[in-house]
This record gives sequence, structure tokens and C-alpha cells, in this order.
Amino acid sequence: MSMRIGLTVFLTDRTIDPVTLAIEAESRGFHSLYFPEHTHIPISRVTAPPTGDEELNEEYKRTLDPLIAIGAAAAATSTLALGTGVSLVAQHDPIVMAKSLATLDLISGGRVTLGIGFGWNQDEMLDHGVQYATRRNRAREHVLAMQRLWEDDEAEFDGEFVRFAASWSWPKPRDGHIRALIGGGAGPKMFAHVAEYADGWFPIGGAGVRNALPQLHEAWAAAGRTGEPEVVPFGVLADASKLDYYDGVGCSEVVLRVDGAGRDKTLRQLDQLQLLLAR
Repeated sequence: MSMRIGLTVFLTDRTIDPVTLAIEAESRGFHSLYFPEHTHIPISRVTAPPTGDEELNEEYKRTLDPLIAIGAAAAATSTLALGTGVSLVAQHDPIVMAKSLATLDLISGGRVTLGIGFGWNQDEMLDHGVQYATRRNRAREHVLAMQRLWEDDEAEFDGEFVRFAASWSWPKPRDGHIRALIGGGAGPKMFAHVAEYADGWFPIGGAGVRNALPQLHEAWAAAGRTGEPEVVPFGVLADASKLDYYDGVGCSEVVLRVDGAGRDKTLRQLDQLQLLLAR
């Protein structure tokens, strides 16, 4: 199997810590590790939980900051790829986030991936001054602005949501680029975003990949992109036949979901998942 296998875990202050998790994941041969994000969870409930549950799971309220977790994990590992899965970039100042990600890329030796999410929790994003209707466009501008800061020695940006005059900002990522994957369901809006400013698609849960690929490749070609977009099914439940399927349709990587738990239970999960690597 040529497809790489990674992990994602909802880390909190009550689960295994990111350093131990990263060390143990790397030692077992996993390619990557991704951390999710919620800055906070307002008690109000304008938006229903995405899981379909009546009450939001406790882990959403206790999520670690993914960039700090990546930094800690990067310092304790040498080969493990590390990323956000996903980061709510519309809720961040893009100038500050560009600096943070470039610094992480530097200290990790280029192992960082920015997993991008548009967000579902209206209560959360409103506290950041983000309107639900404009969250996609805001996220787009935030990423485009960060890319200008990463790529240009004298960077400037003039958009609807982000503006800054010619500026200096170092460090720069390796090759002026940080790998970016956008999470969400298939569709023309999603694939237009992927084709414009990302390296690939993070289909959350991994459903419907095969049927969506022609539309994704069409959008990629229409945007004048060369090569092929990455397709990385994310948060997938481990199953050998499912991995064979994703490998067969050309996915470059698949990210398996690990339940957030204490050290011993989590390591037992990793031991079980490791058996899939030797197939």
C-alpha cells in the first residue's frame, strides 16, 4: 500500500498529552498526526451539534490549542508530519497565524500541514466577529493573505476582510509554502476553494470520495493548476477494506480517528491500528 496512514485525536486536558501521543505514533510507524480546534464553546446553542447529539460532547469544550500542541509534538519527534485537523482560520488574525505557522514549519523541519475548516458553530464564530454567511470568503482571504506573507519578501494584501500595506515577515516556510488541505463536503464551492489556494481536499469522514473526484479534478484544471490535488479522507473509522478502497481511488493519505482517552487506552488503540500498517 503506497497510501500514507495518519491519525487524528480530539485532545483535551483529560486525554493523553500531545507529546506522548506524538512519540508513540511515530514509533509505531504512522505518517501523520492532526489536532482539531475550537477556541471556546459558548453556552448558547444557536447551532445544533454536528454529531446529531442533543448535547455537545464534552471534548468540544476542552480542546487543546492545535498550534501549541503541534509545537510540543514537533520538539519531541523527527519524522512525524503534524497538522491541524481542522483549524478555523476565519477566527484567527491572519498576520499572527502566518507567523505562528511559519515558525512551526521552521522548528519542525517542514512537517506542518494547515488543515482548513470553515466552521459550523455560529455561536463560536460570532464571538470572533465572523458572520456565518461570510465565513468561507473570510477564510479564503485569511489563507491568501498568509500565503502572501510566506511567499513575498515585501508582502501586501488588499481584500474585503484583510488589508495590510507592504510588510516584512520572517521566518518563511520551506519553499515559501505550507501544505494546505480544506475540510468539508463535496461540491462546487468546496472544490473552487481547493483549486484556488490549497493542495487538496480533506473529505471529513471520507464518504462519497469516488463520485466526487471528477468534479474536483475538473475544478483543479479550470483553475490552471498543474499536477493533481491531494485527497486525504479525514477522521475515518479504521477498516482494512476501506483503506484498500481509498488506496485504489488514488488517495495520497488517509487519517484514522482515534478516540480521545487516557494514556493506556489510547496506546491500546494505536497498537490495534498499527496492525493495518503491515498489510
